[in-house]
Amino acid sequence: MLDLGCGQGLLAAWLKAAESCHARGSWPRTWPPAPQVVSNRGIELKARYVKRARAALGSALEVTHADIRRASFGTADAVVILDVLHYLTPQAQLDVLQRARAALPPRGLLLLRVGDADAGLRFRFGQWCDELVLLLRGHPRVQHCRSVAQWRELLRDCGFDSEARPMSQGTPFANVLLIARAT
Repeated sequence: MLDLGCGQGLLAAWLKAAESCHARGSWPRTWPPAPQVVSNRGIELKARYVKRARAALGSALEVTHADIRRASFGTADAVVILDVLHYLTPQAQLDVLQRARAALPPRGLLLLRVGDADAGLRFRFGQWCDELVLLLRGHPRVQHCRSVAQWRELLRDCGFDSEARPMSQGTPFANVLLIARAT
């Protein structure tokens, strides 16, 4: 698995915890087995996040300090990009998705979490929260958002079949999980 914009390695930590729970029998019987990640790699721009991920996860996550707009992706069976693409320009979004597609085998998995720009007030609330955090951290407030239909069209143009699943039930946000398979 390759996690682009992996931050402090939270996804890797969750997967490791899930695998551990499943192995010791504390996994709900009605759930499918926990994923078993053979190789877990991440790429993260912020050096302090890379340091934290390495300290917390050790060899459970091979994390590279780099910019996903320029870093080599190598190959992967699955690529994950959670809440990252809207910080990139439209051209950089296209480039990252094309390189993610090139890293995957046919039917390889791409998971994206994005905000749905067509979701009205829920989307605007999420965008406002995001911009506030960026402002407090001293980062530019530039975002390049799309509707789910536009994200899916971009994925199609990059060589993916996709489906969208809402992820914001019970929250004021407009997050959507895009599950894409390389064609």
